[in-house]
Amino acid sequence: MATDYQLDDFDREILRWVQRDARVTGEEIGASIGLSAAAVQRRLKQLRKVGVITAEVALVDPAAVGQVMTFIVGVELERERVDMLDAFRGAARADPNVQQCYYVTGEADFVLIVTAKDMDDFEAFTRRLLFDNANIRRFTTQVVMARDKVGSSVPV
Repeated sequence: MATDYQLDDFDREILRWVQRDARVTGEEIGASIGLSAAAVQRRLKQLRKVGVITAEVALVDPAAVGQVMTFIVGVELERERVDMLDAFRGAARADPNVQQCYYVTGEADFVLIVTAKDMDDFEAFTRRLLFDNANIRRFTTQVVMARDKVGSSVPV
């Protein structure tokens, strides 16, 4: 598991590079940190194998594909049995409008980051995931006015 893997300074530098741009070459990374391209590739392979690197994806601007609205939705469940928590998690993971799902402490049980084309699309989402679920006690919605910082990089 990734938590057992001990990162060294080279690993940390490699992770900084690939978090900025996953298409960067081993040659570019190696030249900047003092390793051969082959050594960088071996380390990347190991970081993937142990689960430190979990995915390499393209980040898409939601507005460029018609998802112009973003919402932060707090969801409070009626009952917090493990099977019901898992059922909601599964439904949230499966819904294409849900970009992020967090199980949290506080007033809400879950916080969702949701994108939608417009208010009609968001309403369809709420009916599908929230109103049709008998275990939802209530939910609150905040409309995002501006995306000032959105990222997926982890400080290393």
